[in-house]
Amino acid sequence: MTDHYETLGVARDAGQDEIKKAYRRLARELHPDVNPSADAAERFKDVTHAYDVLGDAQSRAEYDRGPQPGMSGFGFGDIFEQFFGGGGRGQGPRPRRQPGQDSLLRVDLELGDVVFGVHRELRVQTAVLCSTCDGACTAPGTREERCTMCGGSGHVQRQVRSLLGNVVTSQPCQVCQGHGTVIPSPCPTCAGHGRVRAERTIPVDIPAGVDTGLRIQLPGQGEVGEAGGPAGTLYLEVNVKHHDVFSRSGDDLLGTLEVSMPDAALGTRTTVEAIDGPVDVEVKPGVQSGDVITIGGRGVTRLRGAGRGDLRLGVHVVTPTRLDRRSEELLRELRERTKAPAPSLGEFKQGLFAKMRDRLRL
Repeated sequence: MTDHYETLGVARDAGQDEIKKAYRRLARELHPDVNPSADAAERFKDVTHAYDVLGDAQSRAEYDRGPQPGMSGFGFGDIFEQFFGGGGRGQGPRPRRQPGQDSLLRVDLELGDVVFGVHRELRVQTAVLCSTCDGACTAPGTREERCTMCGGSGHVQRQVRSLLGNVVTSQPCQVCQGHGTVIPSPCPTCAGHGRVRAERTIPVDIPAGVDTGLRIQLPGQGEVGEAGGPAGTLYLEVNVKHHDVFSRSGDDLLGTLEVSMPDAALGTRTTVEAIDGPVDVEVKPGVQSGDVITIGGRGVTRLRGAGRGDLRLGVHVVTPTRLDRRSEELLRELRERTKAPAPSLGEFKQGLFAKMRDRLRL
């Protein structure tokens, strides 16, 4: 605890006039208008506080009494501090080296990227280790020095008068910011922080099967901490962009296969271009709109597990809208030959509407 008599530079038996003269002399020397240094400002506060205690006869008498008998060396103010907090008794200096913060980066992927996975070189703006001081925060050839204000403890203690008596408080030292050391010559590159802002290129292998909203965790790829502290975690938030032909449902790929009315009636074989290349498709005779043709193993690679999902093609039978006279004659003849019934209300079929919903999802 700071000795107020020592702060004012007077003996313990000094008279009130001597205490007042000592305060005025020091106040003129340390006042911020006369001495703008940070050290002078801190001492000015200490001197003013010391005079507040010793300049009043009653508070000086309480201060002189100090710890009371039977209290094992602790005054009432010390007990108050223990229960209500003094901010630093028994604490050491605050480490200058701190862990870095985590970062979040959005990554846009094509649908094809998630089928088999993709390698990306990501460029990010982040905090990196200062190459000049290597995180030491000091200029080359210099080092940190012990703080003379707190003696390296990182905290300063003050005795404050209150209704409960003298309360001893402990606060972080304002000169060293609680670190216990000061940096007389900060690194010119990082200004004493041990890190700088820079652009980094991070190679990333994005696994197959990821989907929008999933976060990939990269420990140690976030921001470097103060004074070269360990880097945080970089989180990559995946966003799969819209595809004009295919959409995704779990590990399956969904698409629409447009089939002409004759091919739907007679059946046909065709080849379509899937995400990963051509695939043969068989359209069976009599296929209806809403039917689904499944090609196994041509979907998305499973994120957890082996194999791939399926490619599911919803059939859309295309009815011709422009017919020449001969085509109309043939269709009329077909209608007569197949004895096609006239349109009418039939039995309600839930499955039909399920197919319609599936079609809308495609």
